[in-house]
Parts: sequence; C-alpha cells; structure tokens
Amino acid sequence: MQHLGKIRRFALELAGGPAQGVYRGGELLAGQVVLELTTGLKVRALEVCARGLATAHWLESRSVGMNTVYSDYSAYEPYLRSRYQLIRDNGEVTVLQAGKHEFPFTFQLPETLATSFEGRHGNVRYWVKAKLHRPWSVVKKAKKEFTVIEPIDINTPALLAPQAGVKEKLARAWYCNRGQVSVSAKIDRKGYTPGEVIPIFAEIDNCSTRTVVPKAAIIQTQTFIARGAKKQKKSVVASIAGDSIAAGKREVWHGRALKIPPVGPSILQCRIIRVEYALKVCVDIPGTSKLLLELPLVIGTIPLHPFGSRTSSVSSQYSVNLDWLRMVIPEEPEAPPEYSSVVSSEESAQNLSPPCQDELGNGLEGPFFAYIQEFRYRPPPLYSEVDPNPTSDSIRPRCMTC
Repeated sequence: MQHLGKIRRFALELAGGPAQGVYRGGELLAGQVVLELTTGLKVRALEVCARGLATAHWLESRSVGMNTVYSDYSAYEPYLRSRYQLIRDNGEVTVLQAGKHEFPFTFQLPETLATSFEGRHGNVRYWVKAKLHRPWSVVKKAKKEFTVIEPIDINTPALLAPQAGVKEKLARAWYCNRGQVSVSAKIDRKGYTPGEVIPIFAEIDNCSTRTVVPKAAIIQTQTFIARGAKKQKKSVVASIAGDSIAAGKREVWHGRALKIPPVGPSILQCRIIRVEYALKVCVDIPGTSKLLLELPLVIGTIPLHPFGSRTSSVSSQYSVNLDWLRMVIPEEPEAPPEYSSVVSSEESAQNLSPPCQDELGNGLEGPFFAYIQEFRYRPPPLYSEVDPNPTSDSIRPRCMTC
C-alpha cells in the first residue's frame, strides 16, 4: 500500500483532432501520459495502446418442449490495434523522481475506419489505454475514449441523383373493393446532412370511398449482423402529417418541408453494423393496411456545396451554412410519433416491435454529441440603389433638342 501513496495522478490527455477532438481515418492521434509523483517511484514499464472495435451482440430465445433455449449471437470487427512503449521492460527498474512527468505519444490511424456508434445491440468504440507496471504492485491503468467520424460527402453524383417512386393499393373492407389509393413522391437528391430540409413533392389520389390521411417520416434502421443472423431496430426520427383527403379527391405536395434533426450519419462500410435511413410516404386508409412508399436516404457529414451543383430544384432554397461538428446542444426536439403510426401492420410483424420514446432519445447520448451542430440560414445578398456601373460623362447620350 505504500507504493500507491507515491502516485498523485495518472491520466491520459489527447491533443485533440482537427475538429474538436473528433478524428477520421488517416489522421494522427497525439497525446501524452501524465504521471505526478509525491516521491520517487520504481517503474518496470510504461506502455500505451490504441484500440478500435465494432461489436454486435444479442440473445434470442425459443421454446423446445417445456424448456426455453437461448441462442447467443456475437460478432467483432477490429479497426485499430496499436501499441507504443514509453518505458521499455528490459529487465531493469527505472526510477522516476518526485514531480510531474509527461510522456508524449502519437498513433497513425488507419485510412479506413467506421464511425463511432452506440446502439442497443452493438457499438463502434475507440479508446486509448495506458498501463504502468511496477515491482510487486498491480498494474495501474488509465483509459481515454475518442470519437471517429468517417466523412460522407453528399456532393457526389450518386447522392445528388433524384429519388422517386410510385405505389398504389386497393382499399378493401370485408372482402369488398372500396376503390384504389395511389401515391407518387419525389425528392431532389439522395444525400442530406442534419439540419437540412427535405422538400417532398407528392401526389396522393384517393379513388376510394374512404377518407385517407397522408404522412411522411424519416426512418432510421440499425442492422446488427452475427453468425449469419440479423437483428434490426427501427425508429422514427422526424415526421409530418398532411391534411385529410376526402373520397374521390387528390392532394398535391409542392415541396412539403421535412427537417432532419441532429442524428448520426449513415454507417454503410461496417460488416456487422449498418445504420441506414429512408424517407417513407404513407397513406393511412381506414379498414386497410397502410399504403407505403419508401425512398432511400443517406445522411452525410459534408454538406451540399452552395456552388457545387447547377440544379434548379427547389432544395436550393433550403440550403444551409453548416458549422459542422460544433458541440452545441440543440433545443429539446418535439417527440416523434410511434413507429407503428407510419408503417403497415404486416411490415411491423416482419421487423421488430415499434420503438419507445426513450430509445429515440438514446441516439443523442454518448459520443453522438459530436454530431450536434448549430445551423444557420445563409443571409440574402446586400441590396443597394446605387448603380455599380454608372454612365461616364464621355459617353453621355446626346440631347435631341440641342
């Protein structure tokens, strides 16, 4: 116990990445191990290691006769494993004098990493751990986690391509045909960033004898993969509802706005964890399952360049100037609807149970505070009544009366 009194502080400090402690693949991870001693200390070795790991895990139960059998599904995907010796163990003891000691270190991050993520059945985590080995004492450890965000640039042809679709459904009640309901929808591109507004263009034709209600929602799907099996969790992150459409009527959405809240970006490169988004336009038909039309979305990290596209779509009106990755806590968002309110009953049965309200709130906890930004709309150009190109006296027009 006398050895423990010699150490006043043993901690890890990171220098911070280019974006306030957030790193990406290929960058340098720099920091230092801080050791404060009240008296001299004998040390055998001091090492620091950097780790990155994706983990998926869940349990499934099934009945076999009178018994319940549980199946354990686990999978791991390593992304980072590096070690650095600050004081080598060469068989001799190193004596550190009283005072403060700083041991700097650097790690080269791999070019390809998965974005940090915390989910119900898995996570992607990165951390640095220091270990202090002393004679006749337990190993003293210090740990520091850090966040990795892999960039997704929406200024690419694939993510700038428009997305459109058409769906129709027969409204039935007690095996009687009540008419047909159809919906066609379009959005101007596939890639968006948090804080942007998605203008939705849609036409809903209600040729049935019932009054229907159109809705639109952004759905997040988390997929966990292990041992050939999949586990999914779906939740609604934002939604809007249209006006009721009477029988035989049509409603047209001319760019109905749906704002994307602060959510984590899409994760598409990890083999065991995927985070995907979709825009679902649904029509609630009384007495019949919902009519659903799904358009894929990709939530990126690099916003649309104001001069990167010459498209004349309405979305240019909604372009925003993002201060990406600023650690600003947003206002309390409005509670989203239940997942069951925007999906059909048969689709709900194929997927998992609808999410709870607290599950959606977990998306803003932990390292995902790195995704929270402050969004500002671009100001209009300055207006002036002064002609910037006045007519000179030398070319003044001749008076006709002279």
